[in-house]
Amino acid sequence: MAEAFDVVVIGAGPAGEVAGARAAAAGLSVALVEHELLGGECSYWACIPSKALLRPGEVRWLAEHAAGVREKLQAGIDARAVLDHRDSMVSHYHDDSQVKWAEDAKLKVVRGTGRLTGPRKVRVERKDGAARELEARKAVVLATGSRPRIPDLPGLNDAQPWDNRQGTAARQVPKRLVVLGGGAVAVELAQAWRSLGSEVTLVQRGKGLLSRAEPFAGAQVAQALRDSGARVLLGMTAKSVQRPGGKGEVTVTLSNGEQVVADELLVAMGRVPRTEGIGLETVGLEGGKPVEVDDQLRAKGVDGGWLYACGDTNGRNLLTHMGKYQARMVGDVIAGKQARAWADAKATPQVVFTHPQVASVGLTEAKAREAGLPVRTVEKQLQDVSGTSLVGKGLTGTVKWVVDEQRRVLVGATFTGPEVGEMLHAATIAVAGEVPLDTLWHAVPSFPTMSEVWLKLLEAYGL
Repeated sequence: MAEAFDVVVIGAGPAGEVAGARAAAAGLSVALVEHELLGGECSYWACIPSKALLRPGEVRWLAEHAAGVREKLQAGIDARAVLDHRDSMVSHYHDDSQVKWAEDAKLKVVRGTGRLTGPRKVRVERKDGAARELEARKAVVLATGSRPRIPDLPGLNDAQPWDNRQGTAARQVPKRLVVLGGGAVAVELAQAWRSLGSEVTLVQRGKGLLSRAEPFAGAQVAQALRDSGARVLLGMTAKSVQRPGGKGEVTVTLSNGEQVVADELLVAMGRVPRTEGIGLETVGLEGGKPVEVDDQLRAKGVDGGWLYACGDTNGRNLLTHMGKYQARMVGDVIAGKQARAWADAKATPQVVFTHPQVASVGLTEAKAREAGLPVRTVEKQLQDVSGTSLVGKGLTGTVKWVVDEQRRVLVGATFTGPEVGEMLHAATIAVAGEVPLDTLWHAVPSFPTMSEVWLKLLEAYGL
């Protein structure tokens, strides 16, 4: 006989955990199904370990711009200490603390691979072959996340390339590393391993890095990588890969005929939802692609409104914090509250933790014009304010606003520079809240902080 719960959540990454906890906090009984580590990709193989790898390089970069400190710096970073710290930040790849958190949140943890077997029914199979049948009285939530997209490239699979998991969990610094890709994962891990001593070659098929950001952001990150000694090859593609036996040196042949030899190859070319093999066909949906949802995160095409999908599973916005945002909406809707997700389309913040950092929210200029908005942009340099030089001599950055002229509100903002991620939330509030620029004029930034750039932008706009 099936075990009955009000809610069954398949996937215990950030989105699944939050959806389950939100529903449990409303008094519902919740089963949380997970076949790997509670906490998911972000906690062990993405957000947390990558930032642990990046931070020492950023600190050194900041110190190199600080008088009285740079003169005392010794060469290099202690890579072993960094890797050990990375291990501590991922709890040495154990999830005991996450399990305790889940239990304290009144979630029933069910170990195994969950798949739908029909309306409101979930079968959970363990590695030893044992199985449990679960039934949801109110809702099933799909929070199965995503996996790396590995392109169809001759010789690539046999070469056993790194993806984000090996790229954040490696036990040793590779002497030579080739990175394929130009998005956030590619540039962050390229910079992290370069700061730890690896000889890095980054190959990007597009004309610039971070193609979804304002063009200046990718250009500044590319220059920072080059300044650190990394090779950045733009407008280039890999045509084939050779690594006999999947061990030893790997040779990547590029579209210009050049062959790059390395000790490891990292592929960071996007992600696809983990929706294959989870039983979607038993409820009339197709696996292997995002689960389409409405703004209450209910799966479209499923009678009864009992199936939800949040996070990478639905493909709306592949960022951890936006998956958690959707999960809060899911928990509230299941609990009977009126809720609707819209920030993942209108006011999405993102930080790329390179140095310089890239922080953005809302629309780029190109996307705003594509949407037909009456756009005006304002741009200032971060070094125009005293606070930047106090952070470090010679530090630079750029801030760009995208303004809807008809409503006189921000619809997008991008920052580059030292630790600008900590300035982003003010812009997120302005975009999400549609705060008029005339009102922002009265939000006075403290002196001497880098946030004074807000005043410079308002003045440049004409206020």
